[in-house]
Order: sequence, then structure tokens, then C-alpha cells
Amino acid sequence: MSNTYTNPTKVITGVNTRWSYANVWDAKSINGGTPKFSVSLIIPKDDTVTVNKIKAAIQSAYEEGQSKLKGSGKTVPALSILKTPLRDGDLERPDDEAYAGCYFVNANSASAPGIVDADRQPIIDRSEVYSGVYGRASINFYAFNSNGNKGIACGLNNLQKMKDGEPLGGKSRAEDDFATDADEDFLG
Repeated sequence: MSNTYTNPTKVITGVNTRWSYANVWDAKSINGGTPKFSVSLIIPKDDTVTVNKIKAAIQSAYEEGQSKLKGSGKTVPALSILKTPLRDGDLERPDDEAYAGCYFVNANSASAPGIVDADRQPIIDRSEVYSGVYGRASINFYAFNSNGNKGIACGLNNLQKMKDGEPLGGKSRAEDDFATDADEDFLG
């Protein structure tokens, strides 16, 4: 089989994509729904290569999903009025500095993503992956039409951690909390 086919709805994000709300080890249920693995991918607005790849993949998913989007209606709604996954952090998360100057995409999957390090070796230690790390994500876009909601969604395939980052969500890492000798902190 030839490797020349490229899936127009699949995107590999850039290395400066930051992971937030990283529920990648255990599936979690949101509002009583089916448990899923998920991550919010924070993409700098100046990463135009990734942003343009995502916009093109959303367009491809829209074109491939015309019949699903049409449903029992007479026409396919315009892409501009559908819910799409690429969102502006400055507009939707103005109080969260991690999202400033960035777009974000929420990706999820019913099956666990593969997670590797920069050398493509599987990451086993759960503490290595947390909200705030930087890495690439393999994601795919697809049309949905469910319970009257229509749009384009983002599926999570795999993750590649490239480097550590400041943890998001205010929780410090145990390695950082106990980096000093026990006596140094005493009555400090």
C-alpha cells in the first residue's frame, strides 16, 4: 500500500502547542455523558502553520460531512454558522493568561491516546504528562449532527510531549515542592 494518501481532516499540531485540562490517562464523564479522554490544545496565534492546517482540516471535514450536516433538512448549513472547534482564547477565556494570544481546540476520544516523549518512546509515568506541558497532538476533524446540534468536532488521536511547562491550574509538582533540603525550609 502506498503512503501517498494524506487525510485532509487530520492535523499534527506544532511543538509549541500547550496542553490544558489534560484528561489523558483516565476517561472522564462531562455532565453525565459518555466518559472520554480529552485535552484542550492551546495554540499560539503566531503558529500560522498549525492554525492554517486546522482551518483547512475543518473545511475538509465540512465538505466530507455534507450529508450528515444536511440531515433531514433541505440544505446544508453554511460552515460560518456551525459550531467549529477552533476558538479564540482572547475572546472566550479573557481571564486566563495561558490562553492569551492563542487559539484553542478541545479534542476528545472514547479511546485512550497514545502518549510518547520527544524520542517517540511511550510515556508510562503519569506525572510526566500534566496541564501545562508543551507537545504535539495528532487530531482529526469530523462533522456531527446529534440531538439538533450540528457542527465540526475534534477527535484526539495521539500526543507527543516535547518539553515541560509551568503547570496550569495552580497545582505544583511534588518534585518542585520538595526540591530544597528539609532543614532549609524549617522556620524559613
